[in-house]
Amino acid sequence: MSPNLTHSSRKTKIRMKTAVFSLLVLFLILLAACGQGNSTSTTPKNSVLNIVPSPKGDFTNGFTPFSGSANYGSQGMIYETLLFFNRMNGDVKPWLAQSYAFSSDAKTLTFHLRTDVKWSDGQAFTADDVVFTLNLLKQYSAADLNSIWQYIQQVQNPDSSTVVVTLKKPYTPVLWYLAGQTYIVSKHEYANVGDPTKFADVNPIGTGPFMLKSFSPQLIDLKKNPTYWQPGKPAVNEIRYPSFNSNTSAELLLQRGDVDWTGLFTPNIQQTYVSKDPAHNHYWFPSRNIVMLYLNTAKAPFNQLAVRQAISSAIDRDKIYKIAESNYEPVSSPTGLVLPTNQSNLDSAYANASFSLDTSKSAQLLSSAGFTKGSDGIYADKSGKKLSFSINVVTGWTDWVTADQIISTNLKAIGIDARVNSISFNSYFSALQMGTFDMAISWTNPGPTPFYLYNSLLNSTNSAAIGKQANSNWERWMDPNTDKMLAQYATTTDSSLQQQALNGLQQIMVEQLPSIPLVYGATWYEYSSRNFTGWPNANNAYASPAPFDFPDAAVVALNLTPAA
Repeated sequence: MSPNLTHSSRKTKIRMKTAVFSLLVLFLILLAACGQGNSTSTTPKNSVLNIVPSPKGDFTNGFTPFSGSANYGSQGMIYETLLFFNRMNGDVKPWLAQSYAFSSDAKTLTFHLRTDVKWSDGQAFTADDVVFTLNLLKQYSAADLNSIWQYIQQVQNPDSSTVVVTLKKPYTPVLWYLAGQTYIVSKHEYANVGDPTKFADVNPIGTGPFMLKSFSPQLIDLKKNPTYWQPGKPAVNEIRYPSFNSNTSAELLLQRGDVDWTGLFTPNIQQTYVSKDPAHNHYWFPSRNIVMLYLNTAKAPFNQLAVRQAISSAIDRDKIYKIAESNYEPVSSPTGLVLPTNQSNLDSAYANASFSLDTSKSAQLLSSAGFTKGSDGIYADKSGKKLSFSINVVTGWTDWVTADQIISTNLKAIGIDARVNSISFNSYFSALQMGTFDMAISWTNPGPTPFYLYNSLLNSTNSAAIGKQANSNWERWMDPNTDKMLAQYATTTDSSLQQQALNGLQQIMVEQLPSIPLVYGATWYEYSSRNFTGWPNANNAYASPAPFDFPDAAVVALNLTPAA
Protein backbone atom coordinates (compact mmCIF):
# COMPACT_ATOMS: atom_id res chain seq x y z
CA MET A 1 0.00 0.00 0.00
CA SER A 2 1.19 3.53 -0.72
CA PRO A 3 0.56 6.88 0.47
CA ASN A 4 -1.09 9.81 -0.25
CA LEU A 5 -3.72 9.38 1.00
CA THR A 6 -3.86 11.88 0.20
CA HIS A 7 -2.99 10.21 0.37
CA SER A 8 -3.83 7.56 0.29
CA SER A 9 -3.49 4.20 -0.34
CA ARG A 10 -5.08 1.39 -1.10
CA LYS A 11 -5.40 -2.24 -2.05
CA THR A 12 -7.63 -5.20 -1.50
CA LYS A 13 -8.47 -8.75 -2.28
CA ILE A 14 -11.50 -10.84 -1.33
CA ARG A 15 -13.35 -13.55 -3.16
CA MET A 16 -16.35 -12.42 -5.15
CA LYS A 17 -19.13 -14.65 -6.32
CA THR A 18 -19.23 -15.44 -10.00
CA ALA A 19 -22.52 -13.65 -10.40
CA VAL A 20 -21.13 -10.46 -8.90
CA PHE A 21 -18.10 -10.58 -11.15
CA SER A 22 -20.30 -11.13 -14.19
CA LEU A 23 -22.31 -8.06 -13.30
CA LEU A 24 -19.12 -6.02 -12.99
CA VAL A 25 -17.90 -7.24 -16.37
CA LEU A 26 -21.24 -6.34 -17.89
CA PHE A 27 -21.05 -2.92 -16.20
CA LEU A 28 -17.70 -2.05 -17.78
CA ILE A 29 -18.77 -3.44 -21.15
CA LEU A 30 -21.77 -1.14 -21.01
CA LEU A 31 -19.48 1.75 -20.05
CA ALA A 32 -17.24 1.02 -23.02
CA ALA A 33 -20.27 1.08 -25.27
CA CYS A 34 -21.52 4.33 -23.78
CA GLY A 35 -21.95 7.00 -26.39
CA GLN A 36 -22.08 4.59 -29.31
CA GLY A 37 -25.84 4.65 -29.62
CA ASN A 38 -25.80 4.50 -33.42
CA SER A 39 -23.36 4.33 -36.30
CA THR A 40 -22.89 8.09 -36.44
CA SER A 41 -21.80 8.51 -32.80
CA THR A 42 -18.94 6.43 -31.46
CA THR A 43 -16.57 6.61 -28.49
CA PRO A 44 -13.27 4.91 -29.44
CA LYS A 45 -11.93 2.73 -26.64
CA ASN A 46 -8.63 4.57 -26.63
CA SER A 47 -10.29 7.90 -25.88
CA VAL A 48 -11.56 6.71 -22.48
CA LEU A 49 -9.12 5.94 -19.68
CA ASN A 50 -10.50 3.44 -17.14
CA ILE A 51 -8.78 3.65 -13.75
CA VAL A 52 -9.10 1.69 -10.50
CA PRO A 53 -6.72 3.36 -8.01
CA SER A 54 -7.84 0.92 -5.31
CA PRO A 55 -11.16 -0.65 -4.45
CA LYS A 56 -12.95 1.30 -1.72
CA GLY A 57 -16.61 0.46 -2.30
CA ASP A 58 -19.30 2.85 -3.45
CA PHE A 59 -18.44 6.53 -3.82
CA THR A 60 -20.06 9.41 -1.93
CA ASN A 61 -20.81 12.51 -3.98
CA GLY A 62 -18.46 15.38 -3.20
CA PHE A 63 -15.25 16.76 -4.68
CA THR A 64 -13.85 19.17 -2.13
CA PRO A 65 -10.05 18.78 -2.18
CA PHE A 66 -9.89 19.56 1.54
CA SER A 67 -10.82 16.08 2.72
CA GLY A 68 -8.33 13.45 3.78
CA SER A 69 -10.41 10.97 1.77
CA ALA A 70 -11.23 13.16 -1.23
CA ASN A 71 -12.93 11.48 -4.17
CA TYR A 72 -10.78 10.26 -7.02
CA GLY A 73 -10.25 13.02 -9.55
CA SER A 74 -10.66 15.90 -7.12
CA GLN A 75 -6.98 16.42 -6.39
CA GLY A 76 -4.95 17.01 -9.53
CA MET A 77 -7.47 16.15 -12.24
CA ILE A 78 -9.89 18.95 -11.25
CA TYR A 79 -8.06 21.09 -8.68
CA GLU A 80 -4.38 21.87 -9.09
CA THR A 81 -1.34 22.94 -7.07
CA LEU A 82 1.06 25.83 -7.58
CA LEU A 83 4.01 23.52 -8.27
CA PHE A 84 4.54 19.86 -9.09
CA PHE A 85 7.06 17.87 -7.06
CA ASN A 86 8.23 14.62 -8.61
CA ARG A 87 8.45 12.36 -5.59
CA MET A 88 10.50 9.85 -7.55
CA ASN A 89 13.52 12.15 -7.94
CA GLY A 90 12.75 15.40 -6.07
CA ASP A 91 12.48 17.59 -9.19
CA VAL A 92 10.24 20.65 -8.92
CA LYS A 93 8.22 21.81 -11.93
CA PRO A 94 6.23 25.04 -12.39
CA TRP A 95 2.47 24.52 -12.52
CA LEU A 96 -0.09 27.20 -11.67
CA ALA A 97 2.90 29.22 -10.51
CA GLN A 98 5.47 29.77 -13.24
CA SER A 99 8.21 30.62 -10.72
CA TYR A 100 8.95 30.95 -7.00
CA ALA A 101 11.72 32.33 -4.80
CA PHE A 102 12.64 32.50 -1.13
CA SER A 103 14.07 35.72 0.26
CA SER A 104 17.68 35.68 1.45
CA ASP A 105 16.55 35.16 5.06
CA ALA A 106 14.11 32.39 3.98
CA LYS A 107 11.21 34.16 5.71
CA THR A 108 9.39 35.29 2.56
CA LEU A 109 8.23 33.08 -0.29
CA THR A 110 7.06 34.75 -3.51
CA PHE A 111 5.13 33.06 -6.32
CA HIS A 112 4.61 34.48 -9.79
CA LEU A 113 1.51 32.92 -11.31
CA ARG A 114 0.66 32.00 -14.86
CA THR A 115 -1.57 34.58 -16.51
CA ASP A 116 -3.20 32.26 -19.08
CA VAL A 117 -5.15 30.03 -16.70
CA LYS A 118 -8.94 30.00 -16.46
CA TRP A 119 -11.34 28.19 -14.22
CA SER A 120 -13.48 25.59 -15.94
CA ASP A 121 -16.43 28.01 -15.90
CA GLY A 122 -14.40 30.52 -17.93
CA GLN A 123 -13.46 32.98 -15.18
CA ALA A 124 -9.82 34.03 -14.86
CA PHE A 125 -7.53 32.43 -12.30
CA THR A 126 -5.71 35.13 -10.29
CA ALA A 127 -3.71 35.70 -7.15
CA ASP A 128 -7.00 36.47 -5.40
CA ASP A 129 -7.89 32.78 -5.64
CA VAL A 130 -4.58 31.67 -4.14
CA VAL A 131 -4.75 34.13 -1.26
CA PHE A 132 -8.40 33.21 -0.66
CA THR A 133 -7.56 29.47 -0.58
CA LEU A 134 -4.71 29.91 1.88
CA ASN A 135 -6.76 32.16 4.16
CA LEU A 136 -9.61 29.65 3.99
CA LEU A 137 -7.26 27.08 5.53
CA LYS A 138 -6.39 29.56 8.25
CA GLN A 139 -10.05 30.18 9.04
CA TYR A 140 -10.98 26.49 9.02
CA SER A 141 -8.07 24.57 10.49
CA ALA A 142 -9.64 21.17 9.74
CA ALA A 143 -9.07 21.94 6.04
CA ASP A 144 -5.39 22.67 6.67
CA LEU A 145 -4.38 19.04 6.17
CA ASN A 146 -0.65 19.85 6.25
CA SER A 147 -0.82 22.38 9.10
CA ILE A 148 0.82 25.08 6.97
CA TRP A 149 -0.57 27.92 9.06
CA GLN A 150 1.64 27.03 12.00
CA TYR A 151 4.45 28.46 9.83
CA ILE A 152 2.70 31.28 7.94
CA GLN A 153 2.40 34.84 9.28
CA GLN A 154 0.39 36.32 6.43
CA VAL A 155 -0.42 36.02 2.71
CA GLN A 156 -0.69 38.97 0.32
CA ASN A 157 -1.21 39.58 -3.40
CA PRO A 158 0.42 42.85 -4.49
CA ASP A 159 -0.97 42.30 -7.99
CA SER A 160 -3.14 39.82 -9.88
CA SER A 161 -0.29 37.44 -10.66
CA THR A 162 1.89 37.64 -7.53
CA VAL A 163 1.47 35.96 -4.15
CA VAL A 164 3.76 36.77 -1.23
CA VAL A 165 3.81 34.42 1.75
CA THR A 166 5.46 35.75 4.91
CA LEU A 167 6.60 33.07 7.35
CA LYS A 168 6.79 33.37 11.12
CA LYS A 169 10.35 32.06 10.91
CA PRO A 170 12.44 30.31 8.27
CA TYR A 171 10.82 27.00 7.33
CA THR A 172 11.89 25.79 3.89
CA PRO A 173 9.80 22.55 3.85
CA VAL A 174 6.69 24.74 3.65
CA LEU A 175 7.29 24.88 -0.11
CA TRP A 176 6.26 21.25 -0.54
CA TYR A 177 3.23 21.49 1.72
CA LEU A 178 2.01 24.86 0.45
CA ALA A 179 2.85 24.63 -3.26
CA GLY A 180 2.92 20.88 -3.86
CA GLN A 181 0.13 19.56 -1.64
CA THR A 182 -2.36 22.43 -1.30
CA TYR A 183 -5.06 22.49 -3.97
CA ILE A 184 -6.23 25.92 -5.09
CA VAL A 185 -9.98 26.60 -5.27
CA SER A 186 -11.81 29.55 -6.79
CA LYS A 187 -12.90 32.41 -4.62
CA HIS A 188 -16.16 32.78 -6.54
CA GLU A 189 -17.18 29.18 -5.81
CA TYR A 190 -15.96 28.78 -2.23
CA ALA A 191 -16.46 32.28 -0.76
CA ASN A 192 -19.85 31.51 0.75
CA VAL A 193 -19.68 27.81 1.56
CA GLY A 194 -18.38 28.07 5.14
CA ASP A 195 -16.26 25.18 6.35
CA PRO A 196 -14.84 23.65 3.14
CA THR A 197 -14.48 20.22 4.75
CA LYS A 198 -18.27 20.12 5.11
CA PHE A 199 -18.98 21.42 1.60
CA ALA A 200 -19.87 18.58 -0.78
CA ASP A 201 -18.78 20.45 -3.92
CA VAL A 202 -20.94 18.36 -6.26
CA ASN A 203 -20.29 20.72 -9.18
CA PRO A 204 -16.56 21.43 -8.88
CA ILE A 205 -14.99 24.35 -10.76
CA GLY A 206 -11.27 23.73 -11.20
CA THR A 207 -8.28 24.71 -13.30
CA GLY A 208 -7.31 21.11 -13.99
CA PRO A 209 -7.28 19.09 -17.21
CA PHE A 210 -10.60 17.41 -16.43
CA MET A 211 -14.10 18.37 -15.35
CA LEU A 212 -16.85 16.34 -13.71
CA LYS A 213 -19.10 14.78 -16.37
CA SER A 214 -21.33 12.70 -14.11
CA PHE A 215 -21.40 11.00 -10.75
CA SER A 216 -23.01 7.91 -9.32
CA PRO A 217 -22.01 5.76 -6.35
CA GLN A 218 -20.71 3.21 -8.88
CA LEU A 219 -18.92 5.56 -11.29
CA ILE A 220 -17.02 8.84 -11.29
CA ASP A 221 -16.87 10.09 -14.88
CA LEU A 222 -14.60 12.99 -15.86
CA LYS A 223 -14.42 14.73 -19.21
CA LYS A 224 -11.68 16.74 -20.87
CA ASN A 225 -11.48 20.44 -19.97
CA PRO A 226 -11.58 22.07 -23.44
CA THR A 227 -9.94 25.29 -22.22
CA TYR A 228 -7.13 23.73 -20.20
CA TRP A 229 -4.06 25.97 -20.03
CA GLN A 230 -1.51 23.41 -21.30
CA PRO A 231 -1.72 23.60 -25.12
CA GLY A 232 -2.89 20.40 -26.80
CA LYS A 233 -3.52 18.61 -23.51
CA PRO A 234 -5.00 16.40 -22.34
CA ALA A 235 -5.05 13.86 -25.18
CA VAL A 236 -7.30 11.67 -23.05
CA ASN A 237 -10.93 12.66 -23.66
CA GLU A 238 -12.54 10.98 -20.69
CA ILE A 239 -11.59 9.28 -17.41
CA ARG A 240 -13.79 6.74 -15.66
CA TYR A 241 -13.36 5.52 -12.09
CA PRO A 242 -15.68 2.54 -11.54
CA SER A 243 -16.20 1.54 -7.91
CA PHE A 244 -15.09 -1.86 -6.66
CA ASN A 245 -15.21 -3.61 -3.30
CA SER A 246 -12.26 -5.91 -3.89
CA ASN A 247 -9.00 -6.40 -5.73
CA THR A 248 -10.30 -9.62 -7.23
CA SER A 249 -12.99 -8.09 -9.42
CA ALA A 250 -10.77 -5.20 -10.53
CA GLU A 251 -7.82 -7.52 -11.15
CA LEU A 252 -9.82 -9.84 -13.40
CA LEU A 253 -11.12 -6.93 -15.43
CA LEU A 254 -7.54 -5.65 -15.74
CA GLN A 255 -6.52 -9.02 -17.17
CA ARG A 256 -9.39 -8.81 -19.68
CA GLY A 257 -8.21 -5.40 -20.86
CA ASP A 258 -11.25 -3.56 -19.52
CA VAL A 259 -9.18 -1.45 -17.10
CA ASP A 260 -6.14 0.55 -18.23
CA TRP A 261 -4.51 1.54 -14.94
CA THR A 262 -4.70 0.20 -11.40
CA GLY A 263 -2.96 0.38 -8.06
CA LEU A 264 -3.60 -3.14 -6.81
CA PHE A 265 -1.76 -5.68 -4.73
CA THR A 266 -1.63 -8.55 -7.24
CA PRO A 267 0.07 -11.83 -6.25
CA ASN A 268 2.01 -13.66 -8.96
CA ILE A 269 1.56 -10.73 -11.31
CA GLN A 270 3.89 -12.09 -13.95
CA GLN A 271 1.68 -15.14 -14.40
CA THR A 272 -1.74 -13.63 -13.69
CA TYR A 273 -1.35 -10.41 -15.66
CA VAL A 274 1.81 -9.84 -17.70
CA SER A 275 1.77 -13.25 -19.38
CA LYS A 276 -1.77 -12.66 -20.67
CA ASP A 277 -0.44 -9.99 -23.06
CA PRO A 278 3.32 -9.43 -22.63
CA ALA A 279 3.40 -6.74 -25.32
CA HIS A 280 0.93 -4.50 -23.48
CA ASN A 281 0.55 -5.60 -19.85
CA HIS A 282 3.12 -4.06 -17.54
CA TYR A 283 3.81 -3.29 -13.88
CA TRP A 284 6.32 -1.40 -11.76
CA PHE A 285 6.37 -1.52 -7.94
CA PRO A 286 9.01 0.96 -6.71
CA SER A 287 9.43 1.22 -2.93
CA ARG A 288 8.78 4.68 -1.56
CA ASN A 289 7.18 4.55 1.88
CA ILE A 290 7.08 2.30 4.94
CA VAL A 291 4.17 0.17 6.06
CA MET A 292 3.78 0.76 9.79
CA LEU A 293 2.07 -0.93 12.67
CA TYR A 294 0.59 2.08 14.45
CA LEU A 295 0.18 1.71 18.23
CA ASN A 296 -2.03 4.28 19.93
CA THR A 297 0.52 5.79 22.33
CA ALA A 298 -2.16 8.00 23.87
CA LYS A 299 -3.55 4.83 25.48
CA ALA A 300 -2.06 2.36 27.95
CA PRO A 301 -0.18 0.13 27.60
CA PHE A 302 1.17 1.44 24.28
CA ASN A 303 2.57 4.47 26.08
CA GLN A 304 5.14 2.09 27.62
CA LEU A 305 8.31 1.61 25.61
CA ALA A 306 8.73 -1.97 26.88
CA VAL A 307 5.36 -2.96 25.42
CA ARG A 308 6.19 -1.41 22.04
CA GLN A 309 9.57 -3.15 22.04
CA ALA A 310 8.01 -6.48 23.02
CA ILE A 311 5.49 -6.26 20.18
CA SER A 312 8.18 -5.32 17.68
CA SER A 313 10.49 -8.16 18.71
CA ALA A 314 7.70 -10.71 18.32
CA ILE A 315 6.75 -9.84 14.73
CA ASP A 316 7.93 -12.15 11.96
CA ARG A 317 8.53 -9.48 9.32
CA ASP A 318 10.16 -11.92 6.93
CA LYS A 319 6.90 -13.88 6.78
CA ILE A 320 4.99 -10.66 6.11
CA TYR A 321 7.43 -9.88 3.26
CA LYS A 322 7.32 -13.33 1.69
CA ILE A 323 3.74 -14.46 2.35
CA ALA A 324 1.53 -11.42 2.92
CA GLU A 325 3.33 -9.24 0.37
CA SER A 326 4.29 -11.99 -2.12
CA ASN A 327 7.98 -10.97 -2.02
CA TYR A 328 7.16 -7.46 -3.30
CA GLU A 329 7.88 -5.53 -0.08
CA PRO A 330 11.16 -6.28 1.75
CA VAL A 331 11.59 -5.86 5.49
CA SER A 332 12.18 -2.20 6.29
CA SER A 333 15.02 -0.50 8.10
CA PRO A 334 14.41 0.21 11.81
CA THR A 335 15.46 3.83 11.13
CA GLY A 336 12.36 4.83 9.18
CA LEU A 337 14.45 5.54 6.09
CA VAL A 338 13.49 4.01 2.76
CA LEU A 339 16.64 2.19 1.64
CA PRO A 340 18.51 2.22 -0.66
CA THR A 341 16.72 5.38 -1.88
CA ASN A 342 17.78 7.34 1.22
CA GLN A 343 21.12 5.56 1.72
CA SER A 344 23.04 8.84 1.70
CA ASN A 345 21.04 9.98 4.75
CA LEU A 346 21.63 6.82 6.80
CA ASP A 347 23.47 7.43 10.07
CA SER A 348 26.62 5.29 10.04
CA ALA A 349 25.68 4.11 13.53
CA TYR A 350 22.79 2.21 11.95
CA ALA A 351 24.59 0.96 8.85
CA ASN A 352 23.95 -2.64 9.89
CA ALA A 353 20.74 -2.13 11.85
CA SER A 354 18.00 -4.67 11.19
CA PHE A 355 15.03 -6.25 12.91
CA SER A 356 15.31 -9.66 14.52
CA LEU A 357 12.58 -12.04 15.66
CA ASP A 358 13.19 -12.65 19.37
CA THR A 359 10.24 -13.95 21.36
CA SER A 360 12.39 -14.55 24.45
CA LYS A 361 13.25 -10.85 24.49
CA SER A 362 9.55 -10.01 24.20
CA ALA A 363 8.68 -12.15 27.21
CA GLN A 364 11.53 -10.65 29.23
CA LEU A 365 10.44 -7.10 28.39
CA LEU A 366 6.84 -7.72 29.43
CA SER A 367 7.82 -9.45 32.67
CA SER A 368 10.27 -6.67 33.56
CA ALA A 369 7.51 -4.11 32.93
CA GLY A 370 5.33 -5.78 35.58
CA PHE A 371 3.02 -7.87 33.41
CA THR A 372 2.22 -11.42 34.52
CA LYS A 373 0.94 -14.28 32.40
CA GLY A 374 -2.39 -15.83 33.37
CA SER A 375 -3.51 -19.43 33.13
CA ASP A 376 -4.86 -18.67 29.64
CA GLY A 377 -1.38 -17.67 28.50
CA ILE A 378 -2.24 -13.97 28.17
CA TYR A 379 -0.34 -11.29 30.07
CA ALA A 380 -2.15 -8.87 32.37
CA ASP A 381 -1.08 -5.72 34.19
CA LYS A 382 -1.04 -5.31 37.97
CA SER A 383 -4.75 -4.43 38.01
CA GLY A 384 -5.60 -7.63 36.16
CA LYS A 385 -6.33 -5.97 32.82
CA LYS A 386 -5.29 -8.32 30.04
CA LEU A 387 -3.16 -7.37 27.07
CA SER A 388 -6.04 -7.82 24.65
CA PHE A 389 -6.40 -5.55 21.62
CA SER A 390 -7.70 -5.16 18.08
CA ILE A 391 -5.58 -4.60 14.96
CA ASN A 392 -7.54 -2.52 12.44
CA VAL A 393 -7.37 -3.15 8.70
CA VAL A 394 -9.65 -2.45 5.76
CA THR A 395 -11.89 -5.32 4.73
CA GLY A 396 -10.58 -6.89 1.54
CA TRP A 397 -7.08 -5.38 1.60
CA THR A 398 -5.79 -8.92 1.55
CA ASP A 399 -2.07 -8.39 1.84
CA TRP A 400 -2.57 -6.27 4.94
CA VAL A 401 -5.25 -8.62 6.29
CA THR A 402 -2.74 -11.46 5.93
CA ALA A 403 -0.03 -9.33 7.55
CA ASP A 404 -2.35 -8.64 10.48
CA GLN A 405 -3.12 -12.34 10.81
CA ILE A 406 0.60 -13.07 10.96
CA ILE A 407 1.07 -10.37 13.61
CA SER A 408 -1.91 -11.68 15.56
CA THR A 409 -0.42 -15.19 15.61
CA ASN A 410 3.00 -13.80 16.57
CA LEU A 411 1.60 -11.81 19.48
CA LYS A 412 -0.59 -14.66 20.72
CA ALA A 413 2.58 -16.75 20.93
CA ILE A 414 4.15 -14.32 23.40
CA GLY A 415 0.99 -13.77 25.46
CA ILE A 416 -0.80 -10.83 23.81
CA ASP A 417 -4.34 -11.36 22.53
CA ALA A 418 -4.42 -9.30 19.32
CA ARG A 419 -7.48 -9.81 17.12
CA VAL A 420 -7.72 -8.75 13.48
CA ASN A 421 -10.51 -6.19 13.07
CA SER A 422 -11.52 -5.87 9.39
CA ILE A 423 -13.70 -2.81 8.82
CA SER A 424 -14.80 -0.47 6.03
CA PHE A 425 -12.31 2.08 4.70
CA ASN A 426 -14.27 5.02 6.09
CA SER A 427 -14.44 3.46 9.57
CA TYR A 428 -10.76 2.54 9.42
CA PHE A 429 -9.60 6.01 8.36
CA SER A 430 -11.87 7.76 10.85
CA ALA A 431 -10.49 5.61 13.68
CA LEU A 432 -6.93 6.56 12.73
CA GLN A 433 -7.77 10.26 12.59
CA MET A 434 -9.81 10.33 15.80
CA GLY A 435 -7.61 7.96 17.81
CA THR A 436 -10.35 5.39 18.41
CA PHE A 437 -8.15 2.36 17.77
CA ASP A 438 -5.64 0.15 19.58
CA MET A 439 -3.38 -0.95 16.74
CA ALA A 440 -3.64 -0.50 12.98
CA ILE A 441 -1.56 -1.32 9.94
CA SER A 442 -1.23 1.62 7.58
CA TRP A 443 0.89 3.68 5.24
CA THR A 444 3.28 6.60 5.72
CA ASN A 445 3.51 9.83 3.74
CA PRO A 446 6.87 10.40 2.01
CA GLY A 447 8.05 13.53 0.25
CA PRO A 448 11.08 14.87 -1.62
CA THR A 449 13.46 14.06 1.29
CA PRO A 450 13.28 11.76 4.37
CA PHE A 451 12.23 14.77 6.46
CA TYR A 452 8.69 14.65 5.11
CA LEU A 453 7.98 11.08 6.17
CA TYR A 454 9.35 11.82 9.64
CA ASN A 455 7.46 15.08 9.89
CA SER A 456 4.16 13.51 8.88
CA LEU A 457 4.68 10.56 11.18
CA LEU A 458 6.16 12.21 14.27
CA ASN A 459 5.45 15.95 14.46
CA SER A 460 3.14 16.70 17.39
CA THR A 461 1.41 19.38 15.32
CA ASN A 462 0.16 16.60 13.04
CA SER A 463 -1.44 14.81 15.96
CA ALA A 464 -4.28 15.47 18.39
CA ALA A 465 -5.86 14.23 21.58
CA ILE A 466 -8.14 11.20 21.33
CA GLY A 467 -11.45 12.37 19.92
CA LYS A 468 -9.82 15.16 17.93
CA GLN A 469 -8.70 14.81 14.31
CA ALA A 470 -5.03 14.00 13.71
CA ASN A 471 -3.81 14.67 10.18
CA SER A 472 -1.09 12.01 9.99
CA ASN A 473 0.61 11.40 13.36
CA TRP A 474 -1.98 8.74 14.10
CA GLU A 475 0.05 6.99 16.81
CA ARG A 476 -0.16 10.32 18.68
CA TRP A 477 3.55 10.64 19.41
CA MET A 478 4.08 13.82 21.42
CA ASP A 479 7.74 14.36 22.19
CA PRO A 480 9.55 17.71 22.55
CA ASN A 481 12.90 16.26 21.49
CA THR A 482 11.39 14.88 18.29
CA ASP A 483 9.82 18.25 17.52
CA LYS A 484 13.19 19.89 18.19
CA MET A 485 14.92 17.66 15.64
CA LEU A 486 12.23 18.34 13.05
CA ALA A 487 12.50 22.08 13.66
CA GLN A 488 16.28 21.96 13.35
CA TYR A 489 16.01 20.41 9.89
CA ALA A 490 13.30 22.78 8.72
CA THR A 491 14.77 26.08 9.87
CA THR A 492 18.18 25.81 8.23
CA THR A 493 19.58 25.42 4.75
CA ASP A 494 22.84 24.00 6.15
CA SER A 495 22.97 20.40 4.91
CA SER A 496 25.21 19.29 7.77
CA LEU A 497 22.73 20.55 10.36
CA GLN A 498 19.89 18.91 8.44
CA GLN A 499 21.74 15.58 8.42
CA GLN A 500 22.41 15.96 12.15
CA ALA A 501 18.66 16.32 12.65
CA LEU A 502 17.95 13.27 10.49
CA ASN A 503 20.44 11.29 12.56
CA GLY A 504 18.57 12.29 15.71
CA LEU A 505 15.26 11.23 14.18
CA GLN A 506 16.73 7.86 13.19
CA GLN A 507 17.83 7.38 16.79
CA ILE A 508 14.31 8.14 18.04
CA MET A 509 12.82 5.61 15.61
CA VAL A 510 15.29 2.89 16.61
CA GLU A 511 15.37 3.47 20.36
CA GLN A 512 11.89 4.82 21.14
CA LEU A 513 9.73 2.99 18.55
CA PRO A 514 7.05 5.68 18.29
CA SER A 515 5.60 3.53 15.51
CA ILE A 516 6.70 0.07 14.41
CA PRO A 517 8.14 -0.26 10.88
CA LEU A 518 7.22 -3.49 9.09
CA VAL A 519 8.10 -3.54 5.37
CA TYR A 520 8.81 -1.07 2.58
CA GLY A 521 5.55 0.01 0.98
CA ALA A 522 5.43 -0.66 -2.74
CA THR A 523 3.96 1.86 -5.13
CA TRP A 524 1.35 -0.45 -6.67
CA TYR A 525 1.10 0.24 -10.38
CA GLU A 526 -0.23 -1.94 -13.19
CA TYR A 527 -0.99 -0.57 -16.63
CA SER A 528 -1.87 -1.57 -20.16
CA SER A 529 -0.33 0.13 -23.18
CA ARG A 530 -2.96 -1.32 -25.53
CA ASN A 531 -5.09 1.85 -25.51
CA PHE A 532 -2.64 4.51 -24.29
CA THR A 533 1.10 5.11 -24.40
CA GLY A 534 3.40 7.45 -22.46
CA TRP A 535 3.28 5.67 -19.10
CA PRO A 536 5.99 6.29 -16.48
CA ASN A 537 8.43 3.46 -15.84
CA ALA A 538 11.79 2.83 -14.20
CA ASN A 539 13.57 4.50 -17.12
CA ASN A 540 11.24 7.49 -17.28
CA ALA A 541 10.04 8.21 -13.75
CA TYR A 542 8.48 11.59 -14.46
CA ALA A 543 5.89 11.16 -11.68
CA SER A 544 4.86 8.69 -9.02
CA PRO A 545 3.08 6.06 -11.13
CA ALA A 546 0.36 4.98 -8.70
CA PRO A 547 -3.15 6.13 -9.62
CA PHE A 548 -3.78 6.87 -5.93
CA ASP A 549 -0.92 9.40 -5.64
CA PHE A 550 -2.01 13.00 -6.14
CA PRO A 551 -1.42 15.26 -7.99
CA ASP A 552 0.92 12.81 -9.74
CA ALA A 553 -1.96 10.87 -11.30
CA ALA A 554 -2.99 13.98 -13.24
CA VAL A 555 0.58 14.44 -14.50
CA VAL A 556 0.52 10.86 -15.77
CA ALA A 557 -2.84 11.43 -17.49
CA LEU A 558 -1.42 14.53 -19.18
CA ASN A 559 1.47 12.49 -20.58
CA LEU A 560 -0.72 9.78 -22.09
CA THR A 561 -1.67 9.66 -25.75
CA PRO A 562 -4.04 7.25 -27.51
CA ALA A 563 -2.24 4.25 -28.95
CA ALA A 564 -2.03 4.08 -32.73
